[in-house]
Amino acid sequence: MEIRRSFIAGNWKMFKTVSEAVETAARLLKLVKDAEAEVMIAPPFTAISAVNDVIKGSQVSLGAQNLFWESKGAYTGEISPEMLYSAGCRYVIIGHSERRQYFGETDEGVNKKIRAAINAGLMPVLCVGETESERESKKHFLYLTNR
Repeated sequence: MEIRRSFIAGNWKMFKTVSEAVETAARLLKLVKDAEAEVMIAPPFTAISAVNDVIKGSQVSLGAQNLFWESKGAYTGEISPEMLYSAGCRYVIIGHSERRQYFGETDEGVNKKIRAAINAGLMPVLCVGETESERESKKHFLYLTNR
């Protein structure tokens, strides 16, 4: 039986400017050069291309923090799976608790995003986690069971 490699994903959320993301990616490459785990980083959208230039050809993979399920159209502020793939992304985070909490994402929308990601050649990283308040109130197992 083949042993699966560990997968470590870093979601940088909305914390880095383009120059900060480039600097962080360069430092990260040095830190993980001998890692046995698969490493994926998801910088803010504005830094995807610049970070891709830094990590291209390395063992670090590029991911995105979100996508929209349509390939193109009048969806102001959204980004398509094909756009992400063409920018160098190979992974995309889908269903993050913050997207559900602040943007009202539903299981139905998450399903559409997963299908769109796969169809575009992206590997979805499905988040099924609970919010911080659910975890603190000890309701996290109930939440995960219902997912």
